[in-house]
Amino acid sequence: MRISGQTVFVTGANRGIGRAFVSGLLERGAGRVYAGVRDPLSVDTELSHDPRVEVVRLDVTARTEITEAAEVAGDTTILVNNAGAVAFESLLTGSLETARHLFDTNVFGPWELTRAFAPALRASRGAVVNVLSAIAWFSPPQNGAYGATKAAAWSLSNGLRSELAPAGVLVQGLHFGAVDTDFSAGFDIPKISPDDVVRASLDGLEAGTAEVLVDAESRAAKAALTSQPNDYVRSMAG
Repeated sequence: MRISGQTVFVTGANRGIGRAFVSGLLERGAGRVYAGVRDPLSVDTELSHDPRVEVVRLDVTARTEITEAAEVAGDTTILVNNAGAVAFESLLTGSLETARHLFDTNVFGPWELTRAFAPALRASRGAVVNVLSAIAWFSPPQNGAYGATKAAAWSLSNGLRSELAPAGVLVQGLHFGAVDTDFSAGFDIPKISPDDVVRASLDGLEAGTAEVLVDAESRAAKAALTSQPNDYVRSMAG
């Protein structure tokens, strides 16, 4: 698959990795990019004034808006499920309402979007990018609910890949460690740039790669799956 000429729908497109996806796609010659955002006014003028960008109001937890987005962007050939939510709370004492919101945003949102866009993706033999995380493969303290959503989204990606493959649709799972975005603000740790994440994803799409491990952290977390549970978390703490 070549990115040039493709029509791409990106969720959570106004900042962080989503914003970097829009820029990276335009740089590679995408013909049209739908920028899905909850608040259209949050999209910066550099993007909103580009004639190839169409801003679409979209809350990924709102079924009606998902349906409307799929109708507006019926020519989509690549769907980038990037929008996400995070919360740092205990699994035992944290808010279950917050946890449900995380699952609605990080799991059911991408699931429903993929279902809604599936006819267009099948017709174009297109692709889905699910923005996941290295945390899909381990559960750090005070971040277990978020980790659970990414683990579920990883499994969801594997299932969707199996169902869409016969139609020639690629489903890419995109994993990485800490990225320099609002999600990791306040944490004094090594971080890669959103542009690094997007570059790896788009290179993977053009190469037909189903699972992209962007950095050393994601590769180490995936390799640790054959170890004892939470060995990777203990190695990080040590």
